[in-house]
Amino acid sequence: MKREMNTPRKAAIAAVLAACSLGAPPTLASGSTPPPSVQETPYRVNNAAGAPPTLAPGSTPPPSPQKQQKNPYVVLNAAAARDPITVTPLRGGVYLFQGSGGNIGVLPSKDGAFMVDAGIAVSRQKMESALHKLGASRIRYLMNTHWHFDHTGGNSWVHEHGAEIIATPNTLRNLSKTIRVAEWAHTFTPVPAAARPTVTVASEKTFTVGGQPVRLRPYSPAHTDGDLSADFTRADVLFTGDTFWNDLYPFIDHETGGSIDGMIRAANQNIAMVRDGTIVVPGHGPVGRRADLVEYRNMLVGIRNRVADLKRRGLTVEQTIAAKPTQPFDAKWGQGIIGPDLFTKLVYLGV
Repeated sequence: MKREMNTPRKAAIAAVLAACSLGAPPTLASGSTPPPSVQETPYRVNNAAGAPPTLAPGSTPPPSPQKQQKNPYVVLNAAAARDPITVTPLRGGVYLFQGSGGNIGVLPSKDGAFMVDAGIAVSRQKMESALHKLGASRIRYLMNTHWHFDHTGGNSWVHEHGAEIIATPNTLRNLSKTIRVAEWAHTFTPVPAAARPTVTVASEKTFTVGGQPVRLRPYSPAHTDGDLSADFTRADVLFTGDTFWNDLYPFIDHETGGSIDGMIRAANQNIAMVRDGTIVVPGHGPVGRRADLVEYRNMLVGIRNRVADLKRRGLTVEQTIAAKPTQPFDAKWGQGIIGPDLFTKLVYLGV
């Protein structure tokens, strides 16, 4: 039988819901720089009857309802099957491949290439063609930034090209078991043995390919519990995996240890690793620089504090989503695969 909420708690929530707007947003974490929009635009909640509040004189009406959230698993697979592979030279012989799930890095070498992530399996022929044009028919190392299918789906065929697969111990564990990701409505089963990492990195380690050092550094749990960065130190190019999504709200995998606080810690770690001129390659989205990492971190902190405030006031996840705490950021960050409602839910689960 459903338990009734106690009267004081019910009254407190009703009071919050009846407000036309909540006060100024919470103070950002120490050391963070708030984006102007965090201070300028209050978030709103629906009234007790569920209807939107009446707008204050001179205020701007909220935008039209967000598009319905599509299943990220379905969207990513369809895009990989449809899209071409684009190849962009970055610096120091490092290339960016896009069109197969997450962003992919390639450093060709006469001794065999170094790859950062393998994309989605359906892109195999397009990926092999692009590698062949760079003279990278042999792959010496493949590094997985984490376990998700849009970064590891091509592990098996890359292994056929001679690659040793490198990842954190937790990524190896996650690829070796069954995991249900509720937000994707998909159950991932263990990958074949040939697709699993054979070299694990639990602390900072440097590999050398074609005379170029590639420094790998694990994160503490952030996007997942097994995230790993690749820093091409001579080229000054950093691949962050999905700890950074440029111009996009990120997915946070609570099933395997991810959290909003972990994402903020990783964002700060990325900022500390780079200089103004460093080329920063996110897991998804366009290439960025240090300033983009700072803006991304500030967005995460701003939304995290807003959602935490609503949850602390007793709002359910549904009521928090209805309050649209991400609204000041949606025009820039909310137009991608992870919509504002889903991102709000992901943040709510971690605060």
